[in-house]
Amino acid sequence: MYNPPAYSAQDPMVAAARPTAQLWRTVLGLILVSGVFLLCNQFLHQTLLTLLGRSGYAALTGIDGRTTQLSVLFLLFSFMFLILGVIVALRVAHSRGVSEVLGDRTLLRRQFGAVLVMLLLLNLAVMILPPWGLGAPLVPNVPFMRWLLVLPFALSAVLVQVGAEELLFRGYLQQQLAARFRYPVIWMTVPALLFGAGHYMPSEAGTNAWLIVLWSVVFGILMADLTARAGTLGPAIAVHFFNNVVAIVIVSMPDSLSGLSLFLSPFSMTDAEEVRAWLPVDFAMMVVSWLAARLAIRR
Repeated sequence: MYNPPAYSAQDPMVAAARPTAQLWRTVLGLILVSGVFLLCNQFLHQTLLTLLGRSGYAALTGIDGRTTQLSVLFLLFSFMFLILGVIVALRVAHSRGVSEVLGDRTLLRRQFGAVLVMLLLLNLAVMILPPWGLGAPLVPNVPFMRWLLVLPFALSAVLVQVGAEELLFRGYLQQQLAARFRYPVIWMTVPALLFGAGHYMPSEAGTNAWLIVLWSVVFGILMADLTARAGTLGPAIAVHFFNNVVAIVIVSMPDSLSGLSLFLSPFSMTDAEEVRAWLPVDFAMMVVSWLAARLAIRR
């Protein structure tokens, strides 16, 4: 048995990965994912620069440092290339299809919806429980009607971004490692560490950069647990989606991803003390959200 009893729901996904569970295949797969993602992005950016010119290209991508709704949408939708990379890696290195990584589609949709509803109820309850506040009033960012008009595109873009990350880390990597190694500490922790490394941003987070990495690693482990208990990527995608919608679309810090948010927080990522003071709250909400998601998928 490759999974403990609590994780038996993951067995069908792991079984599909077992025939090609050699480590060299997984390493090759990661190289293919990275290559497809980087090459497609480079090709797209070079093409847009040629077609739009430097000013139009800067306005679309935010490469000049100006964060707009369009630049954030462009960045988030570019994660489609990460999905493409995983699809290529699965086909070339493992002769597998992406549907096996996602889990049963009907169950995935049901679990995704159940977790979203649970998280919505949880956050509504938190909002009405005093005392809450960020120490200063929220700063209006995007006018409400313009925000509302772009909202469907913003939600779609966030779904693409989180779906790509979950497909890679809690889907492809977790399943391939679970098919090769018996112990959850390996197939849960290794993808989480790689996920955390991708969130290392010393230029933006400053002295809190490693705390952000720690938050991301813990988040990855909790999402790995959810995926193994659920047998699909639905719950992990739902939790990740809800978290990022709040942080990118509702209230964002005034940084490179703030273009879509209705409000801005009264402090930025570079305000080390303020961010550090709120990280325990973020950790607590992450754990509570994970427990709520587990409750939502109980059979």
